[in-house]
Amino acid sequence: MNIQEYFSRISYRGSHKDADLKTLTGILQHHVQAIPFENLSMHCGESIDLDLEPIYNKIVRKKRGGWCLENNYLLFWALQGIGYDVTILGGNSYDPAERTYTADINHVLLKVVIDGKSYIVDSGFGGTYQMWQPMMLISGKDQPQIPGIFRFTEDNGIWYFEKIKRKHYIPEQSVPSTDTPETGEIRKIYSFTLEPRHMSDFQELNMYLQTSPDTLFQKKSICTLQTTEGVRALVGWTFTELKYNYMEDMDLVKITTLSDEEVEKTLKDKFSITLENKLIPVNVRGLPPNLVDMI
Repeated sequence: MNIQEYFSRISYRGSHKDADLKTLTGILQHHVQAIPFENLSMHCGESIDLDLEPIYNKIVRKKRGGWCLENNYLLFWALQGIGYDVTILGGNSYDPAERTYTADINHVLLKVVIDGKSYIVDSGFGGTYQMWQPMMLISGKDQPQIPGIFRFTEDNGIWYFEKIKRKHYIPEQSVPSTDTPETGEIRKIYSFTLEPRHMSDFQELNMYLQTSPDTLFQKKSICTLQTTEGVRALVGWTFTELKYNYMEDMDLVKITTLSDEEVEKTLKDKFSITLENKLIPVNVRGLPPNLVDMI
């Protein structure tokens, strides 16, 4: 494993001599715009290994993506190698259907300390809730980024990650939609504590996500990638492109339904992914069918 090979994978050509905030911001932005958040392996008959070397080979050398466990483990390795003070944390994602956070930890994120200040770095949530810049670990402060306004709140040692939604403009609808979601609506994303974790703590979770029929990842084949203007997502056969701030406080959304043949071409053209094994797209009915409905 080689840090220069990782930088080449994410097209990062900046300096990494100083483990400072500018360098951290550049690396995170390049990472999320080069490496997709995806669970395609489990829908190609492949297993997902949580050891670092297989993750490195998959993402860096085979130019694939991965879910939070893979993406943030790789980023942890890179940041630690550069000299950052970085810690692995565990999070509990918010379930809108149940209106509560999951009882068990099901997400990995990172805390980075620079000059005595703590920042949260997360390259593995995907979709429209993916941060593009490190976020200061401070409660109640709005932190605007291109994807929207993010913020943390803290209560009795538990931190909550949230985003203020923007409206969506969907021109393909018979009557173009401009009223969902409501501007200013708060979307809860996940909670976490500052208890340090090790990747070995997530081995059971990694296996559960691949085998339990109850998880979203079993019910949907998902691939999302941040772009310079927004985000792309392929959920089953539904391809969504979203452009942030197309109009004031409004994002442009384009939705296309693909054929089986178009799925493979879209993965190659829009996500730079070429699969070794055949993908069987999945999008179970009764669940949100595309990126827009999932957000």
